[in-house]
Amino acid sequence: MAKEIIEILDVILRCLVSLITLFFVTKMIGKKQVSQFSLFDYVIGISIGNFAAEMALNLDSDYMHGIVAVIVFGVVAYLVSILTLKNLKMRKFFIGDPTIIIEDGKILYKNLKRTKFDINDLLEECRINGYFDISEIDYALMEANGKISFLPKIDYQQPTNKDLNVKKQKTGLCANLIIDGQIIHESLRIMHKDEDWLKHEIKVKGYKLEEIILATLDLEETFKVYEKNVNSKTYDILN
Repeated sequence: MAKEIIEILDVILRCLVSLITLFFVTKMIGKKQVSQFSLFDYVIGISIGNFAAEMALNLDSDYMHGIVAVIVFGVVAYLVSILTLKNLKMRKFFIGDPTIIIEDGKILYKNLKRTKFDINDLLEECRINGYFDISEIDYALMEANGKISFLPKIDYQQPTNKDLNVKKQKTGLCANLIIDGQIIHESLRIMHKDEDWLKHEIKVKGYKLEEIILATLDLEETFKVYEKNVNSKTYDILN
């Protein structure tokens, strides 16, 4: 009886140690780990949880072994998060990037297949987001964390222009031309621009490339620049 009580107390103590260790490691990793899981975050989360459970329940295991394992995985996750903040290629490798699965109201079957989604999964996500008629959707993107973002067609935006009898030009997705001071050449190509044009616009507006955290261009040729730690400024390059 005394042995069983000691084992129970040992489990309680291990659980508390495990919980405290997980709490501080999660604080170090950041809120993203507990709010939005990328594939890498998911793997790290499962591994840390497994080590924590093993440390709490396996009475034959050493405390320090479990604590060291949790801390090592936490440090790796922290270093990867720092690396992905500074390098776009690493960000795409570890976190991934959005995939367009509906464009101009058309389902892109190859992209749907590439994301391991079938049409039933897509329809379910549409219904969850309030779209029971897929024809109401203009664009749909699968984000890096697996969630799907929807852009409804003009007639079905809230409040609907159809109900208000308002005629509006077709809108599209903004292209991210610069992210974290790095030029996105694929976006430039899609918008039929080149690097010389972009550098000219940046110079005219008085910016340096490394000062820009984000620069976008929409179909109406509106060029938006977001400086690091500075409020955004909007310029219409047609003016």
